[in-house]
Amino acid sequence: MNYPQQIAIAILNWNGVEFLKKFLPSVIKNSDEKISNIYIIDNGSTDNSITVLQEHFPTIKIILLDKNYGFAEGYNRGLKKIEAKYYLLLNSDVEVPENWLKPLYELMESDENIAVCGPKLLDFEKRDTFEYSGAVGGFIDKYAYPFCRGRIFGNIEKDNQQYDSPLECFWVGGAAFLIRSELYNLLGGFDEIFFAHQEEIDLCWRLKNLGYKIICEPKSIVYHVGGGTLNKTNPHKTFLNFRNNLFLIYKNLPKFQRRKVLFARFYLDIIAALQMIFQGHFKDAKAVVKSYFDFWKQKKNLKYFNRKLNIKYHRGYYKKSIVFLNFIKKVNKFSELT
Repeated sequence: MNYPQQIAIAILNWNGVEFLKKFLPSVIKNSDEKISNIYIIDNGSTDNSITVLQEHFPTIKIILLDKNYGFAEGYNRGLKKIEAKYYLLLNSDVEVPENWLKPLYELMESDENIAVCGPKLLDFEKRDTFEYSGAVGGFIDKYAYPFCRGRIFGNIEKDNQQYDSPLECFWVGGAAFLIRSELYNLLGGFDEIFFAHQEEIDLCWRLKNLGYKIICEPKSIVYHVGGGTLNKTNPHKTFLNFRNNLFLIYKNLPKFQRRKVLFARFYLDIIAALQMIFQGHFKDAKAVVKSYFDFWKQKKNLKYFNRKLNIKYHRGYYKKSIVFLNFIKKVNKFSELT
């Protein structure tokens, strides 16, 4: 199939004018214009984002949405208006250095079985430290808890080039997410019921169920602020993370596995909520309880994927409990996992 362009770099914006002013210049300067174009998908911003874009970045293509549809639906609506071989979804709070794009593009071109790839994510403020939302490739454990090569729960490692080899993983972070447009559209993009958080894990899981690969390519590096829209301590973020993880399990696991995992998760999440209470994070504990009520209310609206495979056969699946290893065995580094 012939596409009018190779890569569409799509940045979803909602009231992020300060991020646009700070980070968009690096994207313009360091993205190879021979293979890429830059788009801003505006999620109904009420600040002066559009005025700033028109005045200071006149070459950027703008796609206007009428309201804030969240991360998942916002991208789905915006990308319908873009034709390219690859979509590169890039957060507005990401700084990109020279030569960040070429390694990702070359990797995708080298193997048609690679559906998604992403760069090494480093912390914008602490540039020698991995960034929470993706580090150097995402994994998932036997109870569907996500973790990363370089980050296990809140334990974030420094980057000493210890994970600099390309690796087939389970998911890559949505802050910088390169995907074949044909596959994105085939699967209907992100599941919009997620709104925000873990929708990229869901999409990667569905692609893996079709036999495709997800790769992290550390030759590409970007610097991510993180928590730009919802701070890590925001109870609504806690709610979305817990609820959406239940969505992941219900949607993507076969029934014989799903029941066991949901049963175990219920008790593990109760323990997590009790710990939040003991730490004085009452709103977060309430958010965990709320996530279960919303999950049971909305699970009938979840879109089933018509090909569910045993997760044990997927690369990036970790057959042990990361909760047990981290909180009981005190395993804090990815390299310590066996």
